[in-house]
Amino acid sequence: MPRSRVLRRVALRLAGAVFVLWAVATLTFFAIHLVPGDPAQAILGGPGSQASQEALDRVRADYGLDQPLLVQYAAMLGRLLSGDLGDSYALKTPVAGLIGGQILGTLVLALLALVVAWVLAVALALWSTSAGRAGRAIAGGLELTAAALPHFWLATVLIAVFSTALGWLPPVSNDAASGLVLPVVTLAVPLAGFLAQLMREQMLQALEEPFAVSAAARGETAAGLRFRHALRHAALPAINLSGWAVGYLISGAVVVETVFARPGLGRTLLRATELRDVPVVVGVVLVVALVYVLMTIATDVVSRLADPRTTHSGGAT
Repeated sequence: MPRSRVLRRVALRLAGAVFVLWAVATLTFFAIHLVPGDPAQAILGGPGSQASQEALDRVRADYGLDQPLLVQYAAMLGRLLSGDLGDSYALKTPVAGLIGGQILGTLVLALLALVVAWVLAVALALWSTSAGRAGRAIAGGLELTAAALPHFWLATVLIAVFSTALGWLPPVSNDAASGLVLPVVTLAVPLAGFLAQLMREQMLQALEEPFAVSAAARGETAAGLRFRHALRHAALPAINLSGWAVGYLISGAVVVETVFARPGLGRTLLRATELRDVPVVVGVVLVVALVYVLMTIATDVVSRLADPRTTHSGGAT
């Protein structure tokens, strides 16, 4: 690829990333102002603080909350452009430090769930494409059921079975690895159903392509066709969706972290929304959007490396 084309592609990617972050910050700012409540009360300790009107007025003046909404929006953009996420209204701490202390747990949860979802999806796709028509029908039912499961319901069932009934796993997260199992599975299963359905359909199409027919004529086994040829083609659409999947998993972490009492960005965002803590809400959503943008770029690179059409193998796979 010519250097100028690469530079142009990078520039477009960067411009797109900046636009996404601006749009996310803008939509989040105005959306949080539609939530009933007064941010000045959050600054003074919440609705139960019984702050006087004088104290509320003073806080509004100090934080610029008495200014028109567009003025507040412009001030927020100015802070963001300088790299300042502001201070939490409720906790009186820098938002950057607050997010930094919570983001690792959420990213670990999301990435582990992505890996588990991929393992389950690949296993189900490989089995269903070799199990005949009955196997594909069973796999299709499992995929649709898994993809439709709400995180809250699935988490409740897993706790009831593996914590309450069997006593194998803790019902809430802890520092041990066992505390991650149920939250990861809760996030991974619905995504695995969606990815498996996509990969199964792509594998069935790939097995009918000329390169697969040619490989079979050369004596390739049925397992080899699926593993060395069809799976690589079938994985490409799923790889391209992995950037979206990370955003989906982080959004699902709001429910999962709440149910399993696990610290992370999800619980932080939920609490900040309840208190109308605008700087925290905007900061968390911006960080999630940034992770989504970076993952989208990464999956684009990986998909190009995995695409047989972009490799220099000297022929079709």
